[in-house]
Amino acid sequence: MLRGATILLALLLAGPAPAQERAQEAWPNRPVTILGGFPNGAGTDIYARKLAEPLTRALGQPVVVDNRSGAGGNIASDAVAKARPDGTLFLLGTAGTHAINAALYRSLPFDPLRDVTHVILLGDVPNVLLVNPEKRPWRHCADLLAAARARPGALTYASTGNGASTHLAAAQFAAAAGLDLLHVPYRGQPGAIQALLSGDADLFFNQVGPSIGPVTQGQALALGVTVARPVAALPGVPTVAEACGLPGFESSTWYGLFGPPGLPAAITRRMNAEVARILASPEFRTWLVESQGITPPADTSPEGFRRVHEADLARWAEIVRRSGARVD
Repeated sequence: MLRGATILLALLLAGPAPAQERAQEAWPNRPVTILGGFPNGAGTDIYARKLAEPLTRALGQPVVVDNRSGAGGNIASDAVAKARPDGTLFLLGTAGTHAINAALYRSLPFDPLRDVTHVILLGDVPNVLLVNPEKRPWRHCADLLAAARARPGALTYASTGNGASTHLAAAQFAAAAGLDLLHVPYRGQPGAIQALLSGDADLFFNQVGPSIGPVTQGQALALGVTVARPVAALPGVPTVAEACGLPGFESSTWYGLFGPPGLPAAITRRMNAEVARILASPEFRTWLVESQGITPPADTSPEGFRRVHEADLARWAEIVRRSGARVD
């Protein structure tokens, strides 16, 4: 009898389970938002909206996509870095927002490595070298190279912003080919692609996914992809290394899903498991590879994502340093 009374007293003194623990057990019990740092129609937006539908079914709660563009993705990244870690807000971040920006900006309002919880790597994202076949007479990379070398400093390339992966891919290309090209940054992907289509820009290294429409419609010509092998999403398009005679040339980034710092392990594990199942499904995998040119991750663990992130901080710091890009 005494032992039973002791146990009852201990339970009464312990009180109800902490609110945070109860919330974790019930998660998700509210809608979940995936925040993006770039405009509607950008590659991150396309990916987030495609992911949201099956994730809504898996979690049993609405998954909403919200874009807060500006400052190279820093506005959205900072919002998630300072959010409550309750599992209602995640970020579809990139190598740009969480590796390139660390070297590009003199200071950031958040720490790109510490102020996140790594949930899952979403894939490797290549760029493609685009020109306008109606505005320029180039049909092969050799034509572009000859024109650029004949008029040093005259040819312009668009980008989605100073220091964006679209800028740095072109800067890497110019350095590797010994070209003098003029950089013209735009505020996001729509402005940059419009500059190419109107003839205001001579070339544009854009992500494969948003480029497929203009390429298939004949508005843009794809001269090469910036990875080691051709991508299924752009059949017949060679690599930049092959087409431009630049052995070893590669320039790709990644997408990843982050949570706020301190996200409980139970929520991280559940979100990781659900997204990993979606990535492994034949339908989603086909969409990634054949419609977006994105290579699914080999390692879908949070730890694997963190290792990729840590390595890329150093790699992109060197690329940014060589490019001379800087945003104050």
